[in-house]
Order: sequence, then structure tokens, then C-alpha cells
Amino acid sequence: MIVMVRLDERLIHGQVAIKWSQHTGVDRIVVADDEAAANPLIQKSLMMAAPATAKTAIKSVEASIELLKNPKAADHKILVIVSNPSALLKVVTEVPGIPLVNIGNYGRVASKEDGEPRKTYRKNLYAYESEAMELRKVAETGIKCNYQTVPDDTPEDLLNVLS
Repeated sequence: MIVMVRLDERLIHGQVAIKWSQHTGVDRIVVADDEAAANPLIQKSLMMAAPATAKTAIKSVEASIELLKNPKAADHKILVIVSNPSALLKVVTEVPGIPLVNIGNYGRVASKEDGEPRKTYRKNLYAYESEAMELRKVAETGIKCNYQTVPDDTPEDLLNVLS
């Protein structure tokens, strides 16, 4: 069963490997990211950062969705990590039974879009309007969605953050 889907452009790093994996008690991590799935160097880096307590799979978004829909997934506690709002929207609309979406770190480093920088929503959340619209669509699915960088932070409702 999926415990949480997290948007974090850094994918697996210290906060995920230590804090979130322990906080959620997961035994599996699925990185749903097309770039990481296609790049062996990124895969090796992510596997080195992954906690020893959770088996980790790095797959394309489509392959991750198929993996998560497999009935055998119900036997595990799974943390899903995506790197961008488009992938997040695709996962939440195609995979049933997601109880929580967590927005962590996104958008700090980016080129300008149409000459405009990303808007700052919180200390670790920056988005173009098109990305904010995708995040609103995620929140409108009815899945509980929050912004929370680490488990020690107080979670904030995503729609409140984006307003």
C-alpha cells in the first residue's frame, strides 16, 4: 500500500532517506522519474542515498504507475517520490488508494519561463503558474495534500499555500 507520494525535485536525499522513511515506516521506495530511469549515473547516486531499510526502485513514471497498480504492492508500505508537478498529477490520477500527497522541495533552481521567474510560495516551494495549476489539480482530487519539508514541520494544506 502506498503510504505517501512526495514531490521533491532532489528525489532521494538525506531528508527522504532518514527522516521521511523512518517517519512513514516504509519498506519500499519508488522513484517515478523519467530522467532518473534513463540515466545510470543518476540511478547509482539515488541508490547510494537510499536507506538500507527500504528496497528502492527507480522507474519511468509510466512503469512506476504499473508497478504501483500491481496487487502485490498492497503487501508493502511504499513511499513514492516524483520530481515535478506533471509527474505528480499523472501518478495521483492513475493510481488508486493514495492517502497522502506531500509537497517538499520544488522549483528553487530554474530558468525563467516567458521571461518570468518562478513564484515563491514557501521557503522550499517555487512554481510557475502552469505548475501551480497542476498542483491545484492534484489537491482537487480529494487526496489529502500538504506542504511539509520535514516531518518535524507543521503540515500546511496545499491549497492554502497556493492561494
